[in-house]
Amino acid sequence: MATVVLVGTLDTKGQEYAYLRQRVRAEGCDVLLVDAGVKGAPLTQPDISREEVARAAGADLAELVARGDRGVAIETMARGATVVLTELFAQGRLHGVLGLGGSGGSALVTQAMRALPIGVPKLMVSTLASGDTRPYVGAVDIAMMYSVVDIAGINRLSERILSNAAAAIAGMARTYASFQPTPSSRPLIGATMFGVTTPCVTEARRSLEERGYEVLVFHATGTGGQSLEALVRGGFLAGVLDITTTELADELVGGVLSAGPERLEAAGQAGLPQVVSLGALDMVNFGPIETVPDKFRSRRLYKHNPTVTLMRTTPEECATLGHIIARKLNQARGPTVLFIPLRGVSLIDTEGQPFYDPAADQALIGALKADLQPHIEVHELDMDINDPRFAQAMARRLDELIQEQRRLAGEQTESMHAQTHQTQAPNEGGAVS
Repeated sequence: MATVVLVGTLDTKGQEYAYLRQRVRAEGCDVLLVDAGVKGAPLTQPDISREEVARAAGADLAELVARGDRGVAIETMARGATVVLTELFAQGRLHGVLGLGGSGGSALVTQAMRALPIGVPKLMVSTLASGDTRPYVGAVDIAMMYSVVDIAGINRLSERILSNAAAAIAGMARTYASFQPTPSSRPLIGATMFGVTTPCVTEARRSLEERGYEVLVFHATGTGGQSLEALVRGGFLAGVLDITTTELADELVGGVLSAGPERLEAAGQAGLPQVVSLGALDMVNFGPIETVPDKFRSRRLYKHNPTVTLMRTTPEECATLGHIIARKLNQARGPTVLFIPLRGVSLIDTEGQPFYDPAADQALIGALKADLQPHIEVHELDMDINDPRFAQAMARRLDELIQEQRRLAGEQTESMHAQTHQTQAPNEGGAVS
């Protein structure tokens, strides 16, 4: 039977968690209830007590309560809940996790959820799910459900929402417990895409799949870039096709889709083959046009859709981006190749399109070429980034890099085996040399 783990503060949300437990069991799943509260006594009996959760964080519950600092308490119990959930998963006793709460509860529970592997069902019912969920979801697959009303008792609306949540996590947990993934020996490639680089990535993906790879495409929305970097660090990928490096522009200028200052570094640090391009570096992202900061209102803006406004990067910003990318690529420990499209870095950066700006593009390219060290291979192609030939050239070169790295690794392994055999071979006197 699949097991759903419920995590929450039972001193304030005990009634609601008792209802959730009942509903999840009615859906055919076993339930483990974890108490992460620190105020009053739990309003329903947990399977794993708050004392156990505090100990998992290396803390004493009584001391934590006596201290009276809510922020410290949430942080401590979040650490403890993280340890508890990861241990339950390792023991095969967790096939899905469900939580509910306001700001404090959402922060606590989702921190623990983020420690679980991608693919494990995670559902958070939250009063904050209709706003900016990035602090809670991070770069993993947490599903957020808006509670509509505050989580304060069971009423005709909340019981419907909580019943839906219970049915959802139960269905996901049962599927997770019985799921048999399709066997595949195809190496994994990570690629980055934006709407304005979709034709390029689609063609490159097709080309790589024909060569026997499986391609994971990440939407370059900040969390997408973070997810890519996390998978690289986790050792899941054989290579990276980083076509769309636009998140660096948001990090530099202050857009809403930054992936942080470490973007474009994981593959280089891991020594992974990477082919990189300049996709969508012509733009910085904001929300609806009325949310664009006043200091940017006089800039060249483009309403991509009602919820996304794009701002053209200036030649000065592009030059800075060139220096940043060059520095990151120069530090790479593995084979690294840069492809430069000379006729535009996005669908709207070609001649006749709203962000066409040869001076800005040339500032980007000039700064890159000035700073890149000789060991970084550079290809300048007289075409825009979405030309199928550009995509095919990148895919072909990445395949060559991966095959070459595998060949060298095979030769090193054979050499080590030969040396070991020679060292262990008996000498003329019968002794081992």
